[in-house]
Amino acid sequence: MTVIRQQDFIDSIAGALQFISYYHPSDFIHALAEAYRAEQSPAAKDAMAQILTNSRMCAQGHRPVCQDTGIVVAFVRVGMAVRWDAMLDIVEMVNEGVRKAYLDADNPLRASIVADPAGKRKNTGDNTPAVVHVELVQGDKVDVRIAAKGGGSENKAKMEMLNPGDDIVEWVLRRVPEMGAGWCPPGMLGIGIGGTAEKSVLLAKEALMQSIDIHELKARGAQNPLEAMRIELYDKINALGIGAQGLGGLATVLDVKILDYPTHAASKPIAIIPNCAATRHIHFQLDGNGVAQFTPPKLEDYPDVHWHPTEDARRVNLATITREEIKRWQPGETVLLSGKLLTGRDAAHKRITEMLARGEKLPTGVDFTNRFIYYVGPVDPVRDEVVGPAGPTTATRMDKFTEMMLAQTGLIGMIGKAERGKAGIEAIKKHGAVYLIAIGGAAYLVSKAIRNAKVIAFADLGMEAIYEFEVENMPVTVAVDVRGRSVHDIGPAEWRKRIGMIPLREV
Repeated sequence: MTVIRQQDFIDSIAGALQFISYYHPSDFIHALAEAYRAEQSPAAKDAMAQILTNSRMCAQGHRPVCQDTGIVVAFVRVGMAVRWDAMLDIVEMVNEGVRKAYLDADNPLRASIVADPAGKRKNTGDNTPAVVHVELVQGDKVDVRIAAKGGGSENKAKMEMLNPGDDIVEWVLRRVPEMGAGWCPPGMLGIGIGGTAEKSVLLAKEALMQSIDIHELKARGAQNPLEAMRIELYDKINALGIGAQGLGGLATVLDVKILDYPTHAASKPIAIIPNCAATRHIHFQLDGNGVAQFTPPKLEDYPDVHWHPTEDARRVNLATITREEIKRWQPGETVLLSGKLLTGRDAAHKRITEMLARGEKLPTGVDFTNRFIYYVGPVDPVRDEVVGPAGPTTATRMDKFTEMMLAQTGLIGMIGKAERGKAGIEAIKKHGAVYLIAIGGAAYLVSKAIRNAKVIAFADLGMEAIYEFEVENMPVTVAVDVRGRSVHDIGPAEWRKRIGMIPLREV
């Protein structure tokens, strides 16, 4: 009989989470490298170059590929012949592993989990609890599939109860454009079909635990209807032209995974969940012989891609920037920022709104006049770092605050990721401001442009506090100009037209 010791299980969970925080799965590296080589859109190719460069840097530096180190999701299958040498139950052991991983002094991971989600939303401080699914199966081993799922991609999940005669491919092709770029494409889509409402969502999440193999599937040909659907969706989604980071290009998805389950004759539940460019998942088994071991990818597995800014990038001094200067910026243009900027995201914006509504002054040092704000919640620094990985968060969530910020604080520019919504763009155009994007999935690379960082307000908000960053040549792209023109509209529209003139076999 197999005996699984409590500490072995906890240490395996912790080791797996540390491992996936800085190592991309090899299949993802190879798939992204292939997409990079085939890409024809300069903006999308530049974005993928940053992601690939960031991936190599994280593998070498053992630091997170993304500042959002995710909510932990674990699928634990326990063989019925297994005996536990443990005082804690399985969920408690998983949470102990999460706690150990996220509080690791050598590579602390950002705590993003908040309790009382409908109320105070207080950070738990150690990224617990995890979401754990336990299943008893035949056998004498414990099988674990575990992921750290970023909030930007998780927020784009879709679920619907279709009618039995509704077309699944048509539904997916309607929903993917609605997801925008906040899930940080290119990545993988998990689709669950059948069962009940909750089962379809669970299937979609489980599908994301599989390896990328779409090119092998296309080479050998589909052997069943679901494989045929995978190929059809892969080709048609990429033909939408959304591209890396929504900038327009050939690669929106690297693979489409589908799991199904029998369902009621009157129902056709379906769910879709994306995995972002910070894909983090791993599979391991415990057989009673100690802690799970993980084999890192070899550096030679990484493509020979080393991002650097183009010579024609616009260099901007944030100390002297003016409204007149930003009027000349064009959507899709690369900008290198140097100087000081402030940070802030959901919780900070909410607090600023409340203070201004009460007629209070903002805290000392929080002056947005002619300045830029970066939507970010960084990882804590280690050793000689001034800040840990510090990539952007999804800007759309700040749209409801944008009119207030531009009208009342003197702010002239914002930096985040993904597209802005209608309200955000209207406010940007009204006040002659600009919106820039940093590349989601390149958090460690971006952090190297930050020369100094200090918390200047709302320290109690943890990673959502307001920082002042001093940056040097921080790479960003103009996403919305002062006239309200969005690269997330222009780029995909252009590439959808171009792809329409390219045979699918060449895309």
